[in-house]
Amino acid sequence: MGTPEFPNLGKHCSVGDCRQIDFLPFTCDRCSQVFCLQHRSYINHQCPNGNKKDVTVVICPLCAKGVRLVADEDPNITWESHVNTDCDPSNYQRATKKRRCPVPRCKEVLNLSNAIRCRDCSQEHCLKHRFGPDHNCPGPKKPESGFPFISLLNRSRKAKPMQNSKSDSSSWWGSSLMNAVSNVRASAESGMQKFSNVTTQALQKAKNGIAESSSSSELVEQCVQCPARFSTVSALIEHVEKSHQQNSQPRGNRITIDVCPKCSKGFRDPVQLVEHVERDHGGTSRA
Repeated sequence: MGTPEFPNLGKHCSVGDCRQIDFLPFTCDRCSQVFCLQHRSYINHQCPNGNKKDVTVVICPLCAKGVRLVADEDPNITWESHVNTDCDPSNYQRATKKRRCPVPRCKEVLNLSNAIRCRDCSQEHCLKHRFGPDHNCPGPKKPESGFPFISLLNRSRKAKPMQNSKSDSSSWWGSSLMNAVSNVRASAESGMQKFSNVTTQALQKAKNGIAESSSSSELVEQCVQCPARFSTVSALIEHVEKSHQQNSQPRGNRITIDVCPKCSKGFRDPVQLVEHVERDHGGTSRA
């Protein structure tokens, strides 16, 4: 093998059935053996360490993170290690609920730098679908107006086509404007009539209430011995003197009787009571 200038040039293929001399051999980075051009791949020479540096990632359904599977380790052990150490279920909401472009089959994540809001449909799209034809924009919404002149104008346009002559067009515009003004005036007059009716009813109710309250507030003084009511205090006093004090005895004619606290004997004159106590009870009235 080789030449005098390059004695180490060329090597045999490590595959037993091949053993071909290759002057530019390939060294496998997994098993460190030499192979020819035909057997240089991992599958062709059945490399035992071919899957040593393969990257297989599984998305965790709990936290939406990628879990890398180790080549010489059981996947169940790798999964259990991730669940016990690195799994965070709160990350699932942050990872899955991201703003994306609403265009079908577009997975672009929207952020502050690439989100553009459409002026017609008011939806945010990515830079690729920012124009109306790209995201099938339905266009701006038609304005809905409740003014009677606009609806009358639209109905008149549908009912009667525009004529070419200026005189006909001016007369048509004049009649339409007059009809609109008359409708507005009629609606305003009806509203004012309703308002005046409601105001009149409210004033009438207020007057009736004031009259009732005034009639009931005229008789404010009530007799304590009968249900009679009077407007003034003098009338109440006169009623009491006439109706409830006829059978009562005047205060000057009443007889006061003083009772002895020891023998319960009564006396009309207090002097006689004192003399009785001094004479019969030794000058003391204690029982």
